[in-house]
Amino acid sequence: MNKKARVCILISIIATFLIFLAVSVNRNIRYEIGNHPSYAIPKQDEHIENGVMVFSYHRILNDQSIVKFDEMVSPNSQFHDFNVNLPAFKRQMNALQKNHIKVISLPDLIKMFAIHKKIRGKYVVLTFDDIDRTMIDNALPVLLKHQYPFTDSIITGNTAWYKAGTKLATWPAILKMKKQAGKLVTFGVHTNRMHYLVDKGIPVFNIPSNFMRFKRDYAVSQNVLRRKVGYKSSIFTYPYGSGTPQIQRFLSSRPGLKVILTLNNGIVTDHSDLKQTPRVLINSNSWPSVERWIDE
Repeated sequence: MNKKARVCILISIIATFLIFLAVSVNRNIRYEIGNHPSYAIPKQDEHIENGVMVFSYHRILNDQSIVKFDEMVSPNSQFHDFNVNLPAFKRQMNALQKNHIKVISLPDLIKMFAIHKKIRGKYVVLTFDDIDRTMIDNALPVLLKHQYPFTDSIITGNTAWYKAGTKLATWPAILKMKKQAGKLVTFGVHTNRMHYLVDKGIPVFNIPSNFMRFKRDYAVSQNVLRRKVGYKSSIFTYPYGSGTPQIQRFLSSRPGLKVILTLNNGIVTDHSDLKQTPRVLINSNSWPSVERWIDE
């Protein structure tokens, strides 16, 4: 057997092994995903004709081979729960346009509730948490193309940090994005430096002994935002989706705070409380149910 033949056989063996490994890992991932929350909207919500669905996005990833491979083989729930690849994001924005869904800003939603305007028809609000580079590099051009308004919730003290394998956007990048987007972008606060989990996966701000620390952190986050973008925000976004009753009461009493974004699954209707605004976490598992609501 000559050298070329041996190399071909070796390459074939390696390729076969990698395919077997990918299939095996992918099967395990499907099993794991099957035992995680699907984030799909409840069946009854798919038939709501008059409501506002608030989309929750985190990272919009490039359509690259390495990303596709990671999506296929990685057991990390971050890939499957909090990432959307760019082609899928484009399809989702196109679906809103195709079905004539009205994309409105959170300030518009606040005004609707302030004047007690009845919700008639279907609306969507677009929100992005954390604000890593992929939101600016990948999502922003699509949003500008459609002229869709959106809200970015910033961890004001963690900009430019590496977090969960991704790099959060820098303030210069955020300010450049603000200039590009103009009135399309609204900023919310996402704590200053309390966006992390402690023992047993508890958000640090939900520990009762950290309540005073959270109050200070909230004030700092608003002051940092005011210095950087020119205003304090009427929007607070819960890291990890919710807070304790003590935290909720504190936030609800803050002057000027009109919206508290949660990850409680659901659709905003005339009877909703914007201080407990539900959102739908958009990913490959939740999107089919969202699309049924859009299409109905």
